[in-house]
Amino acid sequence: MATVDLFAIGNALIDQEFQVSDDFLTQQNLQKGTMQLTDGETQANLYNNLQQTQSYKGQASGGSAANTTVAFSALGGSAFYACRVGNDDLGEIYLNGLNDAGIRTTAKSVSEGVTGTCMVLVSPDSERTMHTYLGITAELTDAQIDFEPLKTAKWLYIEGYLSTSDSARQAVKQAREIAKAHQTQIALTLSDPAMVQYARQGLDELLDDGVDLLFCNQQEAMMYTGTETAEAALEQLKQKSKYVVITMSAQGAMIFDGQHTFSVAGRQVHAIDANGAGDAFAGAFLYALNANLGFKAAAELAILISSEVVSQFGPRLEVEQYATLLQSYNKECA
Repeated sequence: MATVDLFAIGNALIDQEFQVSDDFLTQQNLQKGTMQLTDGETQANLYNNLQQTQSYKGQASGGSAANTTVAFSALGGSAFYACRVGNDDLGEIYLNGLNDAGIRTTAKSVSEGVTGTCMVLVSPDSERTMHTYLGITAELTDAQIDFEPLKTAKWLYIEGYLSTSDSARQAVKQAREIAKAHQTQIALTLSDPAMVQYARQGLDELLDDGVDLLFCNQQEAMMYTGTETAEAALEQLKQKSKYVVITMSAQGAMIFDGQHTFSVAGRQVHAIDANGAGDAFAGAFLYALNANLGFKAAAELAILISSEVVSQFGPRLEVEQYATLLQSYNKECA
């Protein structure tokens, strides 16, 4: 069996993107910039309302860790994605999309049920608010995961959204044990302020006794640590992870590389849609570390990739765009 550099576990969701007004978010009682879980009927009602009153921007295969894996693979890494989809049209679309991007999956991922969907609501300031019906992915268990590729992988990547599922947390526990037994480094993202606020116990379980690399944005970092600055949050997060990356939107990122703390400036772009930006950042960062480019180069490449994601609608770039951006980055550094 061919080995992979990255083994990722996460939710499988089909995104439906809409451009919405701030008033619409208020009317729907949605907290801007966070993810809210819902049931199928409520999701369907919201979808109908959105179609009638807001601007539809298209459908895309999403899921936080999947977006990260696509970026990693498109830049030149090899990857496997563990997830759960239903035996429906959306499930087929989802897995085919990953395979087309060069990512390995397993038939174990397909089971009876409905593939999850996410209404991604993009407000005028480019912030994304997500309304998610997990469908069958809420019941992700170790039975849907082929752990063999993990035994030779260089990185295990875990998304924080899995903190809401008992069975997914158990599957992650098994993955962590396999990773440690085979000297595979473990990376995790806190994923969303809502996970920190409402699923803190689940996040703590995913983190367990610590990870090698932790991704979070400034808001998540401060909420998780109960601090008021990114600097103070970083000091506490060092107790949870060997390396820490705190993204700070247009201001760039703050990184602890195990010895030193430093910042890398952001890149000024016209922001349209923040959906998937943090995921792309993590994918590019992991790719650069895996290619032995170092932490500073990893942050610079990640900022370049994620800023391009922000500049368009949808959580991912076209596969060819990642390679083009990598080439332009390499030329700038030559």
